[in-house]
Formats: sequence, C-alpha cells, structure tokens
Amino acid sequence: MADVVRLDPHAYRRTPWKNGGGVTVDIADAYIPGAEPGSWSGMLWRLGRTEIVEPGPFSDLSGYDRILTVIGGRGLVLDIEGGAALDVREPYRPVRFRGEDRIVSRLEAGPVAVLNLIADRRHHIDVAILSGTDARAVDAPISIVYAVADSAVAVGEEMFSLGGDEALRLDGTAMLALRAGRAALATINSRSAP
Repeated sequence: MADVVRLDPHAYRRTPWKNGGGVTVDIADAYIPGAEPGSWSGMLWRLGRTEIVEPGPFSDLSGYDRILTVIGGRGLVLDIEGGAALDVREPYRPVRFRGEDRIVSRLEAGPVAVLNLIADRRHHIDVAILSGTDARAVDAPISIVYAVADSAVAVGEEMFSLGGDEALRLDGTAMLALRAGRAALATINSRSAP
C-alpha cells in the first residue's frame, strides 16, 4: 500500500521559467543531493502548473523529457522548429516532447493554464487525465494526483476530498479510483540500467 501525503497549495513554490518569460508553480519535485530546490540545476523531476498568457519560445531543457497538458482555456499550438506542430488546442490531452526541442507557442483563443511534468532521462514519466469514475492500479514508485477541479479520490479504502489545485503524493503501489471531479495522475518511474 502506498504512503499518501496531502500536498498543500499554500506550500507550492513559485519558480521563474528558465527563460525568464513567466513563473511556474511547483506542485512536487525532486533534486540531486546538494541541489537548490526550485533551481533548474540538479533537477530530477518536477510537476508544476503555469499560465501561458502570450506566444513565445519555450525554455531549453536539454536532457529532459516533458509532458504538457492544457487544464484551462484552449487553442494552444506548439510549433517545433524543423518539425510538425503539436496540437494542444483541446484541454486534457497530454502531449510529450523533448526538452531540447525548439518550441514556440501559439495562442489561438487567448491564455491557457497548463500542467507540466518534466524529468531527466533517468526517469520515465506519464500523465493521465482521470474523469468520471476512472479507476486504475498505480504501480509507479512516485505518483501525484492533482485535482484540476474539486474531486473525490479513493486510494485503496481511504477517501480523499480535494479542492481544485490540491494534490496527493503516493509513494508506492495502490488502487486509485476517482469518485467525482477531474484529476491528473502524474507517474514517475526510474528507468532500468541498460
């Protein structure tokens, strides 16, 4: 059974984007020993939310994988230099890309709020959007359940009521069931050595 810790939104850290173009709100993260929490140096993984209020270039996060999910608004397109655009016009559809991809955002319908999961390549990450009465076994060593809206979530036999922007950190395996609302499930696994 997983150890469950409620994450308090008042304790979320505000961190400037690496390119200085905005601020991310760090929900949960991990760093190598000795690294400064909130810095871009020594980061192992980070789950955060931010608002994109104007088009512009994304930060260079070479060596990291990223998953971005629109959780508010619509109409975001990510233009990748030398490649196809990533269509994130509709909310709640996670898209995956490399941190070194040179991306410029386009906003077709105004500002958007996004959830970002970023991890170095020693980790495998995933994001799933849960709605209705989704249920699933969670087998990642670390999982974060982030309430996009007011939600009721069962972890095993224990029920949690989460207001929008609240989160749970699960360390270990568990049966997870959404009873009401909408939540993002971010999972972080260490990759096996080749």
